[in-house]
Amino acid sequence: MSVQNARAKSWAALLDKKHRDRAGRFVVEGIHLVQEALRCSAEIEAVVYDGERGLPAELKRELALVEQPELLVSASQAVMAKCTGTDSPPPVFAVVIKPVVNEEALFREQSLVVVLDGVRDPGNAGTIIRSADAVGADAVVLGRGCVDLYNPKTVRSTMGSLFHLPVIEADLGKLLPQAKERGIRIAATSLQSAVSCFDCNWTGPTWLVLGSESDGISPDVLALADQSVIIPIRGKAESLNVAMAGTVILYEALRQRELGRR
Repeated sequence: MSVQNARAKSWAALLDKKHRDRAGRFVVEGIHLVQEALRCSAEIEAVVYDGERGLPAELKRELALVEQPELLVSASQAVMAKCTGTDSPPPVFAVVIKPVVNEEALFREQSLVVVLDGVRDPGNAGTIIRSADAVGADAVVLGRGCVDLYNPKTVRSTMGSLFHLPVIEADLGKLLPQAKERGIRIAATSLQSAVSCFDCNWTGPTWLVLGSESDGISPDVLALADQSVIIPIRGKAESLNVAMAGTVILYEALRQRELGRR
């Protein structure tokens, strides 16, 4: 397959958000992410590999299990580079159809959900999704102003956790009141709070709201919170970045919930 191929052109266009939105598809790059997509039964349109290097051995078993040889496409290195936007293209990428996520996953009994407000850095957003997955959170919500979930850098930063739990893009002004009506407590991080995250009760149904490092949580969203918390800092660091902060609080929530089961 050459770079002039119509399919190759359509895949390369997925580097642009407007084309991802229009096509309802996105690209995952590299052996690990393609493995995770296959293992989690993501709806895959194509698995494209570098024809010169051959299909990575690690993927042969997963592809045999799905029994869909028609998914495989051999492409030139030029196509691999064009479709992933990298000078050193990966040996394989997959074109994945965006999942339809049921919002009811947000309202499970004793739900723990991470809500992002205006988090624009793809590395931070992806890392938070990965941390939420690690502690067994029910879902992650990306509000307005956040980086696109399917931005290639965001996808890479999730390290496959994107496929392990529901990740939803939503209007927080509408969604947070719905959560409160269902008895869910909204806890937001704030540098102005006097309540340590370690003194907060995370054992009940709770949504944790995190904002961007530069702007914090927007006033409208913060006004919807039932409680604000802060991570105590004993050294001279001014603050933690949002991914680190989110991970610290999520593991405190996990600690409290695990203790509550004993």
